[in-house]
Amino acid sequence: MTGVNPATGKNPAPGNGPAAEGGADLAPSPAEDTAPDEVTASARGLDARLVVDRGDFHLDVTLSVAPGDVVALLGPNGAGKTTALRALAGLTPLSHGGRLRLDGVALDRTPPESRPVGVVFQDYLLFPHLTALDNVAFGPRCQGVPKAEARAQAADWLDRMGLTGHAGAKPRRLSGGQAQRVALARALAIHPRLLLLDEPLAALDARTRLDVRAGLRRHLAEFEAVAVLVTHDPLDAMVLADRLVVVEHGRVVQEGSPSDIARHPRTDYIAQLVGLNLYRGTAEGHTVRLDAGPAITTTEDLSGPVFVAFPPGAVTLYRDRPTGSSARNLWRCEVAGLETHGDQIRVDLTGELPLAADLTTVAAAELGLHTGASVWAAVKAAQTHAYPA
Repeated sequence: MTGVNPATGKNPAPGNGPAAEGGADLAPSPAEDTAPDEVTASARGLDARLVVDRGDFHLDVTLSVAPGDVVALLGPNGAGKTTALRALAGLTPLSHGGRLRLDGVALDRTPPESRPVGVVFQDYLLFPHLTALDNVAFGPRCQGVPKAEARAQAADWLDRMGLTGHAGAKPRRLSGGQAQRVALARALAIHPRLLLLDEPLAALDARTRLDVRAGLRRHLAEFEAVAVLVTHDPLDAMVLADRLVVVEHGRVVQEGSPSDIARHPRTDYIAQLVGLNLYRGTAEGHTVRLDAGPAITTTEDLSGPVFVAFPPGAVTLYRDRPTGSSARNLWRCEVAGLETHGDQIRVDLTGELPLAADLTTVAAAELGLHTGASVWAAVKAAQTHAYPA
């Protein structure tokens, strides 16, 4: 790992880093006794069960990731994402029952600084007293690479990131997007077998985030080892990751491809992330009787426990009970709240079936919606999606 003192998470004092002017060459500190080339193909990648007991919080997350894959740990605040990342980096020790193997080698007792792990922290933690070039050269210097060669390697990484013209700049003179790319180059310069990214885009404004996200996706696609991304932003996860692992209360609640999770959410948290109304019930043919609420008619013909989902945009609202509507699903509701959602109005509804509806500002105005107003909500069966629970 490179970039910070792993024991404290703080930058080293100016002049003490090996990439600083006059720093002496350091002897390499190999993380493994077994070289990657000697590891069988079946053992390559990450095999981990992250068990951490901390008072009233218990983390138990299993990860299996092949080289070249990007996995995103997604979840609400307090779910255990950061604890999982710290456990992978070696900054938080595993509790009884935990394991961590990378390319077939156990890292459970390997100190953080000796692990073949690169980290991009949320705040980047670039050394303020070093230039962009020397920040990137820091990792190779810690591995015993001579100063001139380390700087040459760093220059190559900055060129790959499109930052050749900023090699001599110190962090305070870099934009947020430039700092993020320097931090990524610094992590990749040590040729890690595991790359950890902790909310790598969180510090960027919305405009910069779009461009940097696209660039990061490109670099991750070229990365040949394992990458684990921690985020609470569903768009970052969907764009950057090959597979999502959703964590709630220290446990994995769902995992799969971004498209599969978007189509088949299994918890309220996931449904809210991907913008769907989600319910659970029992299917009898095309009818799903909800565990709490009325029945919903669907196009799928199923039997047994199921989830039913539909987007807020599929909901049509009426002030009076409609007579000519072809919708098979119709519920009497009450407006609980209104808020702007992008270029639309998100209507929070309670009543026979609690749900969210998206309307244009014109439609909301024509309906004269306000908190407490009674409305009828209709959803066509063709716009629902039922799948086994």
